[in-house]
Amino acid sequence: MASLTYELTLAGLAVGSAATLTGIGLIVTYRATGVLNLAHGAVAMICAYVLRQLVVVWGWPLPVGALVTLLVVAPGIGLVLDLGVFRPLARREANPAQSLVASIGVFVLLVGAAVLLWGPGARDDAPVLLGDDPWAQLGAVVVLACLVGAVTRWTRFGRELRAVIDNRPLAVLSGIDADRVAAAGWAFGSFTAGLTGVLLAPYVRLDPYGMSLLVVEVIAVAVIARMRSLPVAVTAALAIGVAQAQLTRLHPEGWAGPLVQAVGANLFVAALLVAALVLPGIGGKGRDALPPPVRSERVPGAVWLVVGLLFLLPLGFAGSDLHTAIQVPALAVILLSLVVVAGRGGQITLGQAAYAGLGALFTALLTARGVPGLLALGLAVPLVGAVGLLTGWPAIRRHGLALALVTLATGVAVSRFVLTQPYATAGLSLGRPAGFSDDRAFYALELVVLAGCLALVAALRRGRTGRALAALRDHEPGAEAAGVAVPGLKLLAFVLGAALASLGGGLLGMGLRAFDPEAYDPVRGLLWFAAVLVLGADSLLTPLAAAALLTTLDAGAYAGTAALALGLLATLTARIPPLTTLLPQTHPAPAAADGGARPTGGPRALVPRRTAPAGGEPRRAEGRTPSHRPAVHARAPVPRLHAHDLTLIHPGGVTALDRVTLDLAPSRVTALVGPNGAGKSTLFDCLAGTLRPREGRITLDGTDITHRSAHARTRLGIARTFQRLAVFPSLTVEENVRLGEEQGHLRKDPAAVERSLRLLGLAGSVRHAAAAGLPTGTLRRVELARALAGQPHTLLLDEPSAGLDAAETAALARVLAALAADGLTVLVVEHDPDLVAGIAHTVHTMEGGRIVS
Repeated sequence: MASLTYELTLAGLAVGSAATLTGIGLIVTYRATGVLNLAHGAVAMICAYVLRQLVVVWGWPLPVGALVTLLVVAPGIGLVLDLGVFRPLARREANPAQSLVASIGVFVLLVGAAVLLWGPGARDDAPVLLGDDPWAQLGAVVVLACLVGAVTRWTRFGRELRAVIDNRPLAVLSGIDADRVAAAGWAFGSFTAGLTGVLLAPYVRLDPYGMSLLVVEVIAVAVIARMRSLPVAVTAALAIGVAQAQLTRLHPEGWAGPLVQAVGANLFVAALLVAALVLPGIGGKGRDALPPPVRSERVPGAVWLVVGLLFLLPLGFAGSDLHTAIQVPALAVILLSLVVVAGRGGQITLGQAAYAGLGALFTALLTARGVPGLLALGLAVPLVGAVGLLTGWPAIRRHGLALALVTLATGVAVSRFVLTQPYATAGLSLGRPAGFSDDRAFYALELVVLAGCLALVAALRRGRTGRALAALRDHEPGAEAAGVAVPGLKLLAFVLGAALASLGGGLLGMGLRAFDPEAYDPVRGLLWFAAVLVLGADSLLTPLAAAALLTTLDAGAYAGTAALALGLLATLTARIPPLTTLLPQTHPAPAAADGGARPTGGPRALVPRRTAPAGGEPRRAEGRTPSHRPAVHARAPVPRLHAHDLTLIHPGGVTALDRVTLDLAPSRVTALVGPNGAGKSTLFDCLAGTLRPREGRITLDGTDITHRSAHARTRLGIARTFQRLAVFPSLTVEENVRLGEEQGHLRKDPAAVERSLRLLGLAGSVRHAAAAGLPTGTLRRVELARALAGQPHTLLLDEPSAGLDAAETAALARVLAALAADGLTVLVVEHDPDLVAGIAHTVHTMEGGRIVS
């Protein structure tokens, strides 16, 4: 028994050593460049193939082949990726999500290249680099980890690396060559990937798909280390490797046996899933979400007619065998799920292949129990939708990179623990529904289902939910401030995406007359995601074009062509527009504009007014008040917002708020002033619901709302704007304002939209313009109009004059004075003393987290 334990421990140390290399490489690359390199596994696979080509095929001596592979090829790949892909992204200040998409493109590109060069089959003759002694591998890894630690801690390069990590722009200003640091990070990361590949290749299946995904699975160790700590990564990798080896000793009887064996063979997958769900995520809100697409105009009907005819061609001109064509509509339905989640919702989701596979699996299981084919397919959709609900619920609080890891881990876990396990899929077959066994009949059925799904998604995009999804994609904090229930909306997108993917997966299995787990491999999920992003994630044409492209290229004589082409395009996503935007488009006819209002400048319903000293009683606006005032301002009494003894301490022990009490009076403008770092924005965010104080309470007419979310407070009548504009660029001005009415305090009052547009001078032709590209002054008014369209009783404004010129600031002052005169409670955090002096009834000064006057 002791001998067996020792042997298994050695085997686990060998696996853990390779995982350690992956963790070290990912952490160094991430710390030097800020990129989570999902292509790490593909680089490892390429290097393993290169070493085999040099030694086995061309007969080079192993030491020479290893030196060339590890010291020339692997770092060379890293330098090419830096120069050709990621350095241009950094210079364009691309967000982390765009870099992640580019790394997915590199992954797909390298997998396609490997398939094209060496074929999709597995190889079992990879050369052994360090022999069978795991202590040699462990020693090499420990030496490498110590060397990296010493370099980063005690050398000039290490100091430069830490400086770039802390503040890249400041490091550049200090004379540090950040590009050189990033290039070194990429070269070293690729070296560790290559070493991982050549060490693992003799002991696992060397094929383009399996090995690439195997290395991706051990990203778990870098996630556990929070992409920071090398000692934690080394410890986690070795511990998981040994534990996975020891689990092979367990052979429980009954239903638990196959499950334990699956966990024992895939413990790194389980660790990745747990780490991605439980540990604090990488990245955060904001710039690590997919950027909003360029607003697409309406696709001409002629284009849709041509597409429809192309999809009908197989029925009229193809022979009786439609084996290739029959896959296109089913795959289009799967890809349509990505349009909903990634295109409209802006979420980086990498696990749709798992939902497609579950749809095929549940359909096969139900038909095996005698359920008719179409009914089985229909029942599988809500079943997988429920799975999407269960897997999406813990993921919806994640953002950007963290969400990508959660969805990737979910997809890999479903594949490893369900789709490829004999206990779930042994003996399964999948036939076609009665009456649709013929290829033509089934293809026609697929076209009907696809048309229905397209109509459903088109209706979703046009309606209230579609506007809310677009707002979520464009600016999540802004969507919350507008009243959008972000968690519920994300969950809706996940469930609908899972349901569509399952429907397409079931159709795909029926079309092929088999349940094939490889058709729903996680690597295919990455390829599908890349295809949708390249063609245009928010276009309904994308799933049709991508499905036809993927199926046609994969059916050709050269396997891997589709991955090669789409991967290359995905690496360029930040430099070229989505391909569907290059199609002919028409501009939608604008609605009749109110010719009396100007598209720019200040609201004409207000006239200038005299100002008063700060803290004094400002005079009421001379002349008339707004003729389009929201009706809510006339009602009484107005709820009173009060903060009681708020205390908030940031991580690291910095006190941002120290027992702050603030009362906001109706019909008055209260201003908060003070130096940067005084706590103004922190207090503002606590009132708005973005931050939660550590101590104290926030009440609205005596009701405690301290733990209410931001969108819940908006629906209670507390609206806010942002210092940095929170306008939704893919929506028009009118759609931005309408969202505020639909999600705000008093809803179901369409007239509120028109009143807000007129009040802020936006009722003219500008109402039909996309918010993207409008001047700052106009966008400030759009944001304020959206807040007012929800008819709030309390308005919180965070530096509303930021970016405005003198005329625009004066116009803003007139609006705020009139709103307060109409009964609105207004809080302004502002640095402009003239604006504060002109509008504020009460001025509070903050210093050091306290209100001092």
